[in-house]
Amino acid sequence: MATQETALTIKRNFTRTAQKFVTQFMNLPTGNVCDAQGRVGALDYRIKPVGGVSQFCGTALTVDSGPRDNLAAWASLEFARPGDIVLIATGGHLASSVVGDLYVGMAKNAGVAAIVTDGVVRDLPGINAVGIPVFARGICPNSPWKNGPGRVGLPIIIGGVSVNAGDIVVGDQDGVVVVERRTAPAVADALTAVLAKEKKMEAAVKAGMKVPGWLKEAYDAKGVRYLD
Repeated sequence: MATQETALTIKRNFTRTAQKFVTQFMNLPTGNVCDAQGRVGALDYRIKPVGGVSQFCGTALTVDSGPRDNLAAWASLEFARPGDIVLIATGGHLASSVVGDLYVGMAKNAGVAAIVTDGVVRDLPGINAVGIPVFARGICPNSPWKNGPGRVGLPIIIGGVSVNAGDIVVGDQDGVVVVERRTAPAVADALTAVLAKEKKMEAAVKAGMKVPGWLKEAYDAKGVRYLD
């Protein structure tokens, strides 16, 4: 007798980044977060908010749904905690949506703060009515199957970035940035200097600065040749 293939693999218990660190990334521009961790961490530039809400910060609940299937995405809602960000990797599949407004509504009921996918979604008016951020590569009304295989709570690659369940995820109109759980304390510390520098530069721009002060230092250190 043939053994039935397992449709889903689920890691129900994983360590989420401590809330005291997550809080430090709330309401910050994604660009500042990238600056604080070596200028990297952003998902593919094509993953953008599809509705009118874009600002979010929380911990990753990872889903690998595969192309044209969302069984794993639905299963993840059983294990979602308030403040989770559901990240759904499809392998960049664009021929059919991975979730729609009903999924987004149930995710909100489960306390999910945002949904991010490297695929496409559908039911935009309904998604807007739900009112939580949804990031995707675009919109497509074609629907997926619910067969699997899929994985929940395990490492994924989404938008060219490796993400572990429990990592910090930050989003705004510019895109989505991931901060690894293990590096979150160091990145949070680095943010202090980044934000102070940003505030100083913003004040200088408002005061009329036309050229940044560091430019001459860069010329002196790296060299410049004028052709006039």
